Amino acid sequence: MEANWLHPREELVHTMGRIYRYHMTTTSGGNLSILDPDGSIWITPSRLDKGALRPSDIVRVMPDGRHDSPHPPSSEFPFHREIYRRRPDIRAIVHAHPGALVAFSICRQMPDLRVQSHAYEVCRKIAYADYACPGSEQLGRNIADAFAGGADCVLLENHGVVVGGRDLQDAFQRFETLEFVARTLIDARRLGGVTTVPPEVLKQPPRAEFDTMPGVAPGNREKELRSRLCDFVHRSYEQRLLISTAGAFSARLDRDAFLVTPHRRDRLELGPEKIVLARGSACEAGKHPSRATLLHARIYERHPEVGAVILAQPQHASAYCMSQAELSTRTIPESYVVLRDAPKRPFACIVNDAEALAAQVDPETCPVVLVQNEGALVLGRDLLDAFDRLEVLEATAEALQLSAPLGPLVPMPEEALDELRREFGMA
Repeated sequence: MEANWLHPREELVHTMGRIYRYHMTTTSGGNLSILDPDGSIWITPSRLDKGALRPSDIVRVMPDGRHDSPHPPSSEFPFHREIYRRRPDIRAIVHAHPGALVAFSICRQMPDLRVQSHAYEVCRKIAYADYACPGSEQLGRNIADAFAGGADCVLLENHGVVVGGRDLQDAFQRFETLEFVARTLIDARRLGGVTTVPPEVLKQPPRAEFDTMPGVAPGNREKELRSRLCDFVHRSYEQRLLISTAGAFSARLDRDAFLVTPHRRDRLELGPEKIVLARGSACEAGKHPSRATLLHARIYERHPEVGAVILAQPQHASAYCMSQAELSTRTIPESYVVLRDAPKRPFACIVNDAEALAAQVDPETCPVVLVQNEGALVLGRDLLDAFDRLEVLEATAEALQLSAPLGPLVPMPEEALDELRREFGMA
């Protein structure tokens, strides 16, 4: 079930569980809230284990200040109340202490969202709030002032981050995306030479237009493929190869048609009914496919043997996409056999330059390409083959970064590479 169909108590527990499970807060840290249409504020309680919250623990604070729980509301309730008062468009708030954003906050810096067009679009304006004692009215004023200035994400000096949204799902997705950018930027800075997306793309991200297909009841094969596609998307999210708002997976259905993930739908909660059927320049009525759909379509047209395509931004591989560093697959046999060379290409718009990008990949000789400031483009014979390549790519990128403090990289010698090419029939 999608989170926004849940009761506020259940939705707050569900979302806090995700934040805690993915190490973006601690047992005692962070708080979430939802503004009810009647003016009440549903908020997580003070001094309870964030990893074991139950719906009955959630506190409802009435407009007159009364609350209906045996637990007190979060000690930082004052800034939640003040943000809602100053920003009527905000209906939910996430506050937590994820490691990378805390690192930026204690260095008095803000993540540069220009490293990725998707993050720039999702997170929008970031601001900084001066330090004040947690739970104090002064902290509430400092944070609310930043939100009143138009920010949707506010870094707290020596503290953490507060993110607002039109609902809790929107706030969580913005929060998760911002932490992803911060964490990936830290890795990219270690690699050296951080790059950004061209200003004209950030100003107005292009969208592909699709005609509408007549509705046709799906057959059994399509139903099965929809479920399988969702399974791999969920698995990728659990493996942290995706975040909730980014990453496009697709699978070929027949010669001319394929199934693709929708635009801006929570990847963890994606169900078969949300997957979009695309055929040529048309897609299912009433659905919005990923902005990468045109690129996927061009790849399927050019390469009939391709059965699945992924465009994703796993953290460690994305650090190479955001920096000037090159990723070497000539490190262990699996990396070279599964990925080939995985070259990095200059920035290209996945909509306007879809044809050119499709020409740069090949299922046999170049199944993986890193696109500067966009992510990893991965091809496979089927979903498992493409997913395996994505997983190996991220494992390789992580190992390379972990090796940096140990000393110079020693790649496999050319004779070892020649042997792999012979043994595995590599072109």
